[in-house]
Amino acid sequence: MSDGTQTTGSLYDIPVTTIDGRDTTLAEWAGHVLLIVNVASECGLTPQYEALQELQDEFAMRGFFVLGFPCNQFGGQEPGTEEQIEQFCRSTYGVEFPMFAKIDVNGDDAHPLYRRLTQFADADGEAGDVAWNFEKFVVDDSGEIVGRFRPRTAPDDDAIIDLIEEHLPV
Repeated sequence: MSDGTQTTGSLYDIPVTTIDGRDTTLAEWAGHVLLIVNVASECGLTPQYEALQELQDEFAMRGFFVLGFPCNQFGGQEPGTEEQIEQFCRSTYGVEFPMFAKIDVNGDDAHPLYRRLTQFADADGEAGDVAWNFEKFVVDDSGEIVGRFRPRTAPDDDAIIDLIEEHLPV
């Protein structure tokens, strides 16, 4: 992992930085079902924050977390600082789920997390680059990627909810 391009090993070993600047790894969320989403504040899909928070509220007690990763790669729709992003998300959509520092999800500077996530194919068998803001990845409680949903799939779509529930304890 010395070059920061980790694509093997555990998802939990991947270093991340929280939106308030704290360095950690995904091990902090080991044993939980995760919905990892690249987010943006000035996108037509930004209202998905509301449904993401509703998922967090509904399933948190069963070991579920939404993890939001701001990204400015799509139309410059996340131009703010981490502080501005956090303030917007909390005040506009009541976001309480974990948010992280702004990252790239595609290209040479893609974060190691997204280098790993984008190897996983969606329901149509398509892997590769994130298509736009609000692409969603479901990770089970053992750290395995089990689902990928393109941006226009709403967070409360039955396919996402069914997959989350399938991997949560009863």
